[in-house]
Amino acid sequence: MSFRDHWLLDPDVTYLNHGSFGACPRIVLERQSAFRRRMETEPVRFFVHDLEERLDDARRILADFVGADPEGLAFVPNATTAVNTVLRSLDLEPRDELLATHHEYNAVRNALDRAASLSGARVVVSEIPFPLDSPDEVVEAVTSRVTDRTRFCFVDHITSATGLVFPVSAIVREMRSRGIPVFLDGAHGPGMLPLDIRSIGPDFYTGNCHKWLCTPKGSAFLWVGERWRDSVRPLVISHGANSPRTDRSRFHLEFDWTGSMDPTAYLSIPEAIRFLGSLLPGGWPELMERNHSMALAAREMVCDALRTSPPCPDEMIGAMASFPLPDADNESTQGLGGHDPIHRILFDKYRIEIPVFSWPAPPKRLIRISAQIYNSTEDYEKLVQALKELL
Repeated sequence: MSFRDHWLLDPDVTYLNHGSFGACPRIVLERQSAFRRRMETEPVRFFVHDLEERLDDARRILADFVGADPEGLAFVPNATTAVNTVLRSLDLEPRDELLATHHEYNAVRNALDRAASLSGARVVVSEIPFPLDSPDEVVEAVTSRVTDRTRFCFVDHITSATGLVFPVSAIVREMRSRGIPVFLDGAHGPGMLPLDIRSIGPDFYTGNCHKWLCTPKGSAFLWVGERWRDSVRPLVISHGANSPRTDRSRFHLEFDWTGSMDPTAYLSIPEAIRFLGSLLPGGWPELMERNHSMALAAREMVCDALRTSPPCPDEMIGAMASFPLPDADNESTQGLGGHDPIHRILFDKYRIEIPVFSWPAPPKRLIRISAQIYNSTEDYEKLVQALKELL
């Protein structure tokens, strides 16, 4: 049985875009279905009597996996929700500055702009070059935009379009020395890289589980540092806001129940951690190293095909890698890849699913590969041959 057989992925498509939405193995989907059957067999018992304990079990396992204390971990449907949650909870004032980079995910940048417009604050953007030669360039670019009005720093752990692993520990240290809280957007972090939130030391960290942990869609987490837990509230205020209970923290009372929903994606996280950790003898460390090595090897193949040098050091690659493409002919090329002619041709003619991003703005664009255990060298050879014919 090949690794790919554990997934439902279309066998006629070369799938090189795990980074966008992930892909969930059959056995994890079966676990979710089992939870759904329990939920629908006796909904009252499931939600009223059993759910808290099951959420706590999933939370403990996930917290251990990402190196965080479970008391500060809340389940959310995606990283964008987590960012909006924290922004809504901040007491921003006019002239406050929210520091970010121009590699920031578009949805997060929109959330930052909205929070700034409502409060009179402003978003300050650090321009980080790509290609680049060293992670030190990232630290220097971010710290150079700090002023005495900088209230918060929002930084990607792994960038979306450019696929860069930022030196987040160094950034957190620099910001902490200046008394500036840091929110790390780790949408791609859990399952791609060994993760220890405690040692990194941010004030907030969010990660999608449905990407590199391969859980069902709509499962992510927000971790909140202890000093912030009394002030951070969920986007939806519900029964937990005035609960008289003292057996649970206010933080979990509010976040664990924001109204009726399907929590089975969260409850399936432990099975995903268990299953992917069982695929190789070395468990998760071997899986992450395998994907990293595959991404580096594939990057070398693509760079040869594009007649270009690697656009960043090896240490800034996780399990994704991006490459500049020749400028697009049509400046309307935009979005998540679906509007670019190369994206359409790669899928329609070659049956290769891979994103093409307009970055930092049209007509500039990037193509990004992903490396998950179900991918093979042959997948990247097919991409290389297609690019040679197209470019």
